[in-house]
Amino acid sequence: MAMPVQTAMAIKSYQNQAEVLVKNYLISKPYIPYTSVLGGLLACKVAYDLTKLISTFYFKTYNGLTKIQRLEWNNRGLSTSHAIYITAMSLYFVFWSDLFSDQQFAGLITFRSSALSTFGLGVSVGYFFADLGMIFWLYPSLGGIEYVVHHALSGIAVAYSMFSGEGQLYTYMVLISEVTTPEINMRWYLDTAGMKRSYAYLINGVTIFFAWLIARILLFVYMFYHVYLHYDQVIQMHAMGYLLVFVVPSVLGIMNLIWFGKIVKGLKKTLAKKQ
Repeated sequence: MAMPVQTAMAIKSYQNQAEVLVKNYLISKPYIPYTSVLGGLLACKVAYDLTKLISTFYFKTYNGLTKIQRLEWNNRGLSTSHAIYITAMSLYFVFWSDLFSDQQFAGLITFRSSALSTFGLGVSVGYFFADLGMIFWLYPSLGGIEYVVHHALSGIAVAYSMFSGEGQLYTYMVLISEVTTPEINMRWYLDTAGMKRSYAYLINGVTIFFAWLIARILLFVYMFYHVYLHYDQVIQMHAMGYLLVFVVPSVLGIMNLIWFGKIVKGLKKTLAKKQ
């Protein structure tokens, strides 16, 4: 009977040590930015490997692709997973959470943050680092200089907001635009699978048009309007945060308009072929 008691005591001791480790380090506020980024990188690895595993067994097209195409296929599965995660987080903080509500009087909106909001941004920083690394590794197969600029600006802005706690509301507003990523990836999957002339491809194209218009055009207009209404608070941010609130969304907004023009042309071409 002595052995089981000793074993139970040893297990209990390890549990206590693990709880102390988690509370004092992994989810302790000073360490959240670091643990969340590491968690984001780990989640990227898991999503990439799961995409590869599932595609190998359930998608016949996958095994007939070239090595570069399979890498891009897996990478798009990863970016889709991140897009679903960060869109859900962003919608919650922007429209449902009281953290950034005007009715709350817990300090300026531009300086509000929480452990959860910081953690959510940290996971996204891990993704941008991982995806940017993939782009550089396979450059230009996964995207040209415009993707490098997009990911670099996004990663820097999100990382600054995460570490400083400044402008997290506007960071989440911009990140809602990731809602268009699954549709863009689906377009590539359908094209790669030889389904470019299918109705699924057409429906996906129409979905991209409306999602892009709302999340990457109109939402950016709303964000700048919100900045205008709260400019007395925005101007109190540090110089770096102030610049990021204006410069990064402006550059991304211009890129979104350019890409939207291409989307409109592509949709017109597809509709013309169907007619």
